[in-house]
Amino acid sequence: MITSYQELVQASQQEHEPQRFLFVFCKAELPDDASAGEKSAFERGEGGALTPVICVDKTPKEAPEFNVLAEESRSTGQDWDMVFVAAMSGRGGTEPSSDEAQQPLTMMVESIRMGHIGNYLPLDRSGQAVNLG
Repeated sequence: MITSYQELVQASQQEHEPQRFLFVFCKAELPDDASAGEKSAFERGEGGALTPVICVDKTPKEAPEFNVLAEESRSTGQDWDMVFVAAMSGRGGTEPSSDEAQQPLTMMVESIRMGHIGNYLPLDRSGQAVNLG
């Protein structure tokens, strides 16, 4: 079980094929039609909907440390609360290209919008895994 971004990077180095990470940064938001109970829970840091605000793909070498990735995300001006990460494996010793990552990244964004997040590693703003269950 991976508990941090650093562990994910280390695990990717053990794979037979080179990896490319897919990142979807999300902002926690409260739906307009939220009940009083939902609003109260949201104020305590619980519940809400996760809305994708930034998506990017990088190799583990391009983002070896979470703080570098987080700093780069801040330069976009988009605030975020959580990031979901997935990995793509290369073929024949070649890492997947950014072009090859675009369709899976788009599918990942749509999957998160629909609430299907079980296939992704959720990380908080410090790069630690979050238990959403």
